[in-house]
Amino acid sequence: MTLGELISLLEEYRDEHGDECEVRLMTQQNWPFENRIAGVTSGAEMNEASEDDPSEYFDDQDVAEDAMVYIVEGGQICYGSKRAWETCRDS
Repeated sequence: MTLGELISLLEEYRDEHGDECEVRLMTQQNWPFENRIAGVTSGAEMNEASEDDPSEYFDDQDVAEDAMVYIVEGGQICYGSKRAWETCRDS
């Protein structure tokens, strides 16, 4: 999924449910969990961080692409539903 496709889908949900609708991350289709979203980052930001202080990230690999956006999981909230995969909208 591209950033443009994700933004378009999120705009549809904003139109349906409003700006204050909480966003969560559903993971693990066979044993689903709902997770908070800690935030977003990019490959460029992560690769730059390792260049700024290589000693802090000595055992961590750079990501392959600078032009990649990551949604970062912020912790499990509760068990999820397998129906998320059946009903999800894609591009």
